Amino acid sequence: MLITRFAPSPTGPLHLGHAFSAMLAHDMARAANGSFLLRIDDLDQSRSRLEWEAQIYHDLTWLGLSWPVPVLHQSTRLPRYRETLEILWTQGLLYPCSCSRSDIRAAASAPQEGAPLHGPDGVIYPGTCRPASPPKGPLPQEAALRLDMVRACEMLDKPLEYREKGETIAPQNLPATVGDVVLARRDMGASYHLSVVLDDADQQITHVIRGQDLQDATQIHVLLQRLLGLPTPAYHHHRLIRDEHGKRLAKRDDARAIATYRAEGASPQDIRKLVGL
Repeated sequence: MLITRFAPSPTGPLHLGHAFSAMLAHDMARAANGSFLLRIDDLDQSRSRLEWEAQIYHDLTWLGLSWPVPVLHQSTRLPRYRETLEILWTQGLLYPCSCSRSDIRAAASAPQEGAPLHGPDGVIYPGTCRPASPPKGPLPQEAALRLDMVRACEMLDKPLEYREKGETIAPQNLPATVGDVVLARRDMGASYHLSVVLDDADQQITHVIRGQDLQDATQIHVLLQRLLGLPTPAYHHHRLIRDEHGKRLAKRDDARAIATYRAEGASPQDIRKLVGL
């Protein structure tokens, strides 16, 4: 059975871009007599708010979407994420990192390094904290943990593939083009990359529908799926909804919030027309 999902963060109002992604995933599932799941990405407890979560339900219901309940909350999944981090740590694929974002920018911009390179997570980590050999002892608590990309790619016996347009990923390129990505954050327990891979697998998601802004991250997710022995879903990275200046919509753009359109008298069909559905 085809299963899609929409996984918003309750940190602000949903806008037209969210509406497009959610309706596209919902329509695809319904057309195939499949299932559409809603998942709440509330790992960032410092920014998540119950009132924003309530508005997510209200906005999506108003758009005509429905989903099974109860809804999965990522904040309830910390033991699952920790268990997986333990596995990767035991395999020698993780190391703790104490660098701040400013530390990384400074190190990557050092004269001997040339212009800093950018990957799916921004400036590619220059390897400041990367050890010469895997760390020993128990998995560190309350620490940022990075994936040793070179060691991870050495464990693969064939190229990474995923179904969208027949993409093939050459693992040997990932250390230079992606770098050692963060899989656990001090303040959230897990990063987006780790949580989304485990949640999609555990919810048996067959088709991931999301924006083109996340396409570069897919190579990280396929890599983690291979390392952890998880299935790789089909991916569809859709066009982004932009403002009149061509800028991608953000949650702070309240003028294009679904709730604003609703308050001004728009109908769900009006929203569909606005986003090209």
